Amino acid sequence: MQVIRVHYWAAARSAAGTAEDVIDVPGPLTLAQLKEEVVRRHAGSRLGEVIQVCSVLLGDQPVATRDAAEVEVPPGSTVEFLPPFAGG
Repeated sequence: MQVIRVHYWAAARSAAGTAEDVIDVPGPLTLAQLKEEVVRRHAGSRLGEVIQVCSVLLGDQPVATRDAAEVEVPPGSTVEFLPPFAGG
């Protein structure tokens, strides 16, 4: 089994109650499937709401503007959820 690492920042970290999840996967997932999995893991939290407004990085590439069902997340990847930040 391989893994996908998911990092949560700011409000996403607060909603998840952790800075990171390590998800065992048998093969690639779509970003949509990965989002469903992290929301399932943190059922009862606000994480589902928070990740809807997050910027998403797959490795160092922004992918939030692409269709999540079309973005392939291979094993060994790191995905980061970055909520909008306030301030300057």
